[in-house]
Amino acid sequence: MTATELRASAVPRTLADLQPGETAEVVAVHSQGPERRRLLDLGIVPGTRVTAELRSPLSDPVAYRVRGALIALRRSQATQIEVRPLALENQP
Repeated sequence: MTATELRASAVPRTLADLQPGETAEVVAVHSQGPERRRLLDLGIVPGTRVTAELRSPLSDPVAYRVRGALIALRRSQATQIEVRPLALENQP
């Protein structure tokens, strides 16, 4: 791993940072209250793989594939979900 890759991996990324086609693993859900409960009910829990699928023309909302279902999240929600991007060779 190069020094640049090490620095990039140390910077926390959120679901909102993913480009269409990129897959990541959920590390943490930082929202609270009913919004947190909704995200957890949708299956967005630590360890879950999420793929950014479609971005609307104005970039909000974005459709994500979570456990086989396609869900739409606003940017404000996606920024509350910390992820670890997966290498291209690990993506389906």
